[in-house]
Amino acid sequence: MRYLTLLKATQPAGPPPPELMEAIMALGAEATASGALLDTAGLAPSATGARVDVVGSRLSVTDGPFAEAKETISYALYEVRSKDEAIEWASRFMGLHRDLWAGWEGETDVLKVMGPEDFAGPA
Repeated sequence: MRYLTLLKATQPAGPPPPELMEAIMALGAEATASGALLDTAGLAPSATGARVDVVGSRLSVTDGPFAEAKETISYALYEVRSKDEAIEWASRFMGLHRDLWAGWEGETDVLKVMGPEDFAGPA
C-alpha cells in the first residue's frame, strides 16, 4: 500500500545544517534501497501557488501565500506493508530534524493513497 507524507514546518532563520542534509540523504538512500521510497521532492512556498475552493455553488481561486503558520515544504511517497511502517519512516525523518536543527519545528501528515483495493468490487 502507498502512503503520502506531507511535511509542514516553520523554518528557523538560515540554511539547514550540513549534517542534517547529509543525514536526510542517507535516510533517503536507505528508504530507496529498501524499495519503500517511491518519490520525494521539496515544494515551493505557498506564495507561488494558488488554492481552488468550492463553497456552495461558488468556485473561487485564491493566490498564495496562505494564512497557515506552517508551510507545506515537501512530500514523500512510500510503498510499504502497513501504516505503521509509513509512520516509522516519517518518524525517523522528523527525528533527524529534531536532533540536528535546533529550533526547528514541524509536523508530518501520513496519508494513505487510495487504490483499487480500497473500493468494493461489483456485488
